[in-house]
Amino acid sequence: MPPEKTNDKMAPPETEKLWNKEYIKVMTANFTLFFAFYILTPLLPIYLSEHFGASKDIIGLTLSGYAVAALLFRPFSGYIVDSFDRKKVLVFFMVVSFLFYGLYLVAGTLLLFTVVRTLHGGPFGASTVANSTVAIDVLPSSRRNEGIGYYGLSNNIATAIAPSVGIALYKWTGNFNVLFLVALIFALMSAVFAASVKLPKRAPVADKRKISLDRFFLTRGWFLGVNMVLFALCYGVLSNYLAIYAKEILGITAGSGTFFLILSSGLILSRLQGGKSLREGNLVRHSGVGILISTVGYTLFVASPHPVCFYGAALLVGLGNGHMWPGFQNMIISVARHNERGTANSTLLTSWDLGMGLGIVLGGVMAEHVGYTAAFWGVVAVHVVGVAMFFAVTRKLFKARMTELP
Repeated sequence: MPPEKTNDKMAPPETEKLWNKEYIKVMTANFTLFFAFYILTPLLPIYLSEHFGASKDIIGLTLSGYAVAALLFRPFSGYIVDSFDRKKVLVFFMVVSFLFYGLYLVAGTLLLFTVVRTLHGGPFGASTVANSTVAIDVLPSSRRNEGIGYYGLSNNIATAIAPSVGIALYKWTGNFNVLFLVALIFALMSAVFAASVKLPKRAPVADKRKISLDRFFLTRGWFLGVNMVLFALCYGVLSNYLAIYAKEILGITAGSGTFFLILSSGLILSRLQGGKSLREGNLVRHSGVGILISTVGYTLFVASPHPVCFYGAALLVGLGNGHMWPGFQNMIISVARHNERGTANSTLLTSWDLGMGLGIVLGGVMAEHVGYTAAFWGVVAVHVVGVAMFFAVTRKLFKARMTELP
């Protein structure tokens, strides 16, 4: 059966310059924002254990507070980004996020550190929403789909290299304050780059609607949000229970770092390889290919205990998610009105956060009662359901909602 001709092309031929100065500034701001965050992430459990004597369960509670705060604040940040001057909103949240890195240096008790870490989730989550929305504003309309895809490279590269840099710095200095200072410097850089961005003038929202659900959640894109929750749930289980599964079931004791490095390489490669597809506006096809590749990756991961399959799965999941994310982001932007871009971005990010959280909880429950192998087969099943929803529901509603826009 020949492939169905879709009506999902969203961009005219390449006519305008993609790598303009403002776009590069926004990408640099995003890179430094994520670098500051992820240089600390793998070492905070060690810091809490050594500096405060925290137990494993307390460490989990302390670090999970950040994710909860980000999840709760993101819907409101989308509303703020759409309702007020976007550059001022971006710079404000970047500066507040920068200040929190300074507070890590002076948080002298476990309780105070927990409060600081939890509250930091709000401005960091808002900064990611604001910066990704500003990136859309500075992109020429003819290169927007492609530009959103490349934009993700900035945080993909940061999350790939920052943890290794942090670990190397800690081994070299043995001093956590050095790490906090480096994070502080990179957070300051993100605020400086954000402040230097020149945005096109945007008319203020003249008709401010009453506060309602669609001001915080893009109801026109609910189907994309639900679909993203399913895919994020799968990644939540994989990312949080990979190491213990590899050790207890596969006998791979030191391979989780390599797994995520390969996965990050797949993410980066997919962004580079998928530029043409996004430029041509093949959003449904681009996303569909990505989720199918990820399905193969998750299946390979649990179906074979061989190290080649283990690391091959990392590459496939990275390639698949790297195609899926910019495809979904472009799709949800395409069903949003111009004054709803912030809400669209926050909807997608909130859906991802919710799915990740569910994956952490449900993965642990399943592993406890039926074992890790069954839990990962459950991941494959959920991912297949997500794929079926995409082709049966999401792509059809996307085309219908896209054509309904004025």
